[in-house]
Amino acid sequence: MNNQELQSLVCDLSLKYFKIPFKHNAYFNRRLRTTGGRYLLKSHDIEINPKQYEHYGKKAIIDIVKHELCHYHLHILGKGYKHKDRDFKSLSTKVGAPRFCTPTHSYEERANYEYICTECKTKYLRIKRVNVSIMRCGKCGGKLKLDRKKIK
Repeated sequence: MNNQELQSLVCDLSLKYFKIPFKHNAYFNRRLRTTGGRYLLKSHDIEINPKQYEHYGKKAIIDIVKHELCHYHLHILGKGYKHKDRDFKSLSTKVGAPRFCTPTHSYEERANYEYICTECKTKYLRIKRVNVSIMRCGKCGGKLKLDRKKIK
């Protein structure tokens, strides 16, 4: 799927589910990492993570587009477009837009550090480095030490 096909899909879904035309741009953005897509408030454009299409196909893209179109249409209409707003929650339920997309990588794959408790030997995976002089084991309160750092 390319950007023209994505634009066409977004326009079609907007008319089908919201009965309002989508008048801005929709395109793939390879720089997105932790999100399936995003609605840009200033330009009203929608960006989609192409990895979602590569991993899960067109169905995942349709779900993400419906979610982002909820943000888009509510923002244009001046209603509550944020995740916490009642308008957003009711519209996303109405059109069947999921709240979250499926992650392309598991937490275990993304984890860069493995810590181990010196007392009970419980292992903890973390994406970011942890200050072991402050953080303690969640089970026994023992000290943590760096067991392994993943080489990229």
